Amino acid sequence: MPHTTVSPEDTKDLKRAQTAHPVHPLIRDRFSARAFAAEPFTHEVVLTLLEAAAWAPSSMNEQPWRYRYALRGTPAFDRLWECLKPGNQPWTREAAALVVCSGIKVLARDGSPNTAWAHDVGLSNANLLTQAVSMGIYGHLMGGIERAKAEELLGIDPTREGIVCFLALGYLGTADQLGEPFRTRELTPRTRQPLTELVTAL
Repeated sequence: MPHTTVSPEDTKDLKRAQTAHPVHPLIRDRFSARAFAAEPFTHEVVLTLLEAAAWAPSSMNEQPWRYRYALRGTPAFDRLWECLKPGNQPWTREAAALVVCSGIKVLARDGSPNTAWAHDVGLSNANLLTQAVSMGIYGHLMGGIERAKAEELLGIDPTREGIVCFLALGYLGTADQLGEPFRTRELTPRTRQPLTELVTAL
């Protein structure tokens, strides 16, 4: 697309979900940003997001989610960044924080497999992202990570705990700061399959 200056507000308008039925504005406004502003986070900001995550529902109230995070400008951030696959590294450099989202695979009560652990981590992440949008913060979940490298770095036993994804967080920057193909992706409207393809009334 032609290169024109695009403000963060322009990007928000472009990415806002065009829904067939009314939904909450926080859901309409959430999108997976790649352009992050230089404004840093405090630990308190991240802990507020993780507090929201911690109040998600979970099977048998096991609360299997686990989070590890690092703020930009710290050695820990750089070490986490190095665990990303090359396709995610260029745009995540400017994120205010990187978060490792993982979950305990076994039940605390008896050590048997928790078949809902990954689902419950997803619910927790959804809480986190909704809280983030309410604070003007955007997140991008990434599966493109070197899991074995991250497990070694963080001392994670993959038989007991699984890394679901990494999460980049920050205040919204401008798409003009991104190289391609990331700029075009930042400026492409979001779409979803119609409910007729996904939902059956019984």
